Amino acid sequence: MTKKRVRSMPIYVWVRPDEMKAIQGRMAEAGISNLSAYVRKMALNGYVLHVDLSDIRELVSLQRRCANNLNQVAIQVNTYGGIYPEEIAQLQKDYAALWEPLSDLLKKLSAVTAL
Repeated sequence: MTKKRVRSMPIYVWVRPDEMKAIQGRMAEAGISNLSAYVRKMALNGYVLHVDLSDIRELVSLQRRCANNLNQVAIQVNTYGGIYPEEIAQLQKDYAALWEPLSDLLKKLSAVTAL
């Protein structure tokens, strides 16, 4: 008398040797030695993290503008020995514009890591 399987539907997945090595490494990290149990656990309870980098691209653009402005001010100070208050105000405005999206991005990242 043979015992009937609880799981009767097989799934076949082909991987490269380097992918298998990575899977085995993650299995070891998770403390799971059975490949079927690991794959089942990841397929049922795992999640794929999709990262939208548009906010980061905007921050990089803002940072480049701020750095460019700062370099222009440094050149003017080194060449002419002075700086106009309007230039300082513009730099402060640019840096404020940089910190607001950075703060929002950090809040989003904090929410993702809390999952």
